[in-house]
Amino acid sequence: MSSPDPQVRGARNPSTRSAARGPVVAVTGAASGIGDLLTRRLAASDEIKQVVALDERRGDVAEAQWHILDVRDPAIAEKLRGADVVVHLAVDLDLETDPAARTAYNVRGTQTVLTAAAAAGVHRVVLCTSAMVYGALPDNDIPLSEDAELRATAEATGVGDLLEIERLGRRAPRAHPGLHVTVVRPAVLVGGTDTALTRYFGSPRRRVVAGYPPPRAWLHHSDQVCALEYAALEKVDGEFAVGCEGWLEQEEVEELSGIRRMELPSAVALGTAARLHRIGLTPSPAGDLAYTMHPWVVSVGRLHDAGWRPKWTNEEVLAALLAEAEGRHTVAGRRLGRKDATAAGAAGATVALLGTAALVRQMRKRRGL
Repeated sequence: MSSPDPQVRGARNPSTRSAARGPVVAVTGAASGIGDLLTRRLAASDEIKQVVALDERRGDVAEAQWHILDVRDPAIAEKLRGADVVVHLAVDLDLETDPAARTAYNVRGTQTVLTAAAAAGVHRVVLCTSAMVYGALPDNDIPLSEDAELRATAEATGVGDLLEIERLGRRAPRAHPGLHVTVVRPAVLVGGTDTALTRYFGSPRRRVVAGYPPPRAWLHHSDQVCALEYAALEKVDGEFAVGCEGWLEQEEVEELSGIRRMELPSAVALGTAARLHRIGLTPSPAGDLAYTMHPWVVSVGRLHDAGWRPKWTNEEVLAALLAEAEGRHTVAGRRLGRKDATAAGAAGATVALLGTAALVRQMRKRRGL
């Protein structure tokens, strides 16, 4: 299996910093997750002059210049002075966050960063959304062109926020001449992330919708960090997708994972998902189900043209995802620890199945079966 790039783990000797003649890059959300990994990688790069790290707490990268603040604070404009590029990663897509609060943070934060960057004389902002913005639809091309229409709706977790972030990104250069915006759209991200789609593989039996076996593609976080570095260095611009080479068919996923599936009719699956979410048993709305039913594999042509190549294959990323999920338990889309799973696993699964059975009985009664 491929291993993470060593540059992500450590920073280069500060004594070489003065020799750098590259850009000053600011990273929001720099203290954790992808933001932390990118900050480490940029701090280790001889192509970067300085890294400015912004977050609500200080991270561990000593070579970065840290500013502690909320990205919604207009004072961020002063902290961005002198930066050439801003990579905005302070976006909350946590399944457990209140949706209204999450949207308020994501939209207001992006608005503030774009406006502040323009005021500070920054010439490029890199926004990171998701390939989910293309939408998961039965008539999608395989793979989708990076220029394909964005046909997603706001029905899936966080997708409405991502669509609004992209809308703000398109408007910003018109409102602020001289400001350029790059949009990065990763596939399903694996490695230290927790989403509805990664939780999908944390269940001992995967519920699938009968007749909908879409191809799947993933992205390891180290390859995402490398793609963001390309964007920060302006080796690629515009709007582009990031993912592994190719995709896996449903049968290949099942063979590699060994996870048994339980097929449900589409009406039953969608109805059950909606009901479980409505009564609070699952954090994922029914709209998330479309991304397990329909194709949304994307092309990564623009990054390829720029010289980028993923180090991880889909098979390797799937293995990493399964290893990460090992020992975790997912019931009705919620993560449970070992103790919780022992006590609540059977009950939670029973509730979900009873809900499904009740819907099946209702459908049969209506049809006179």
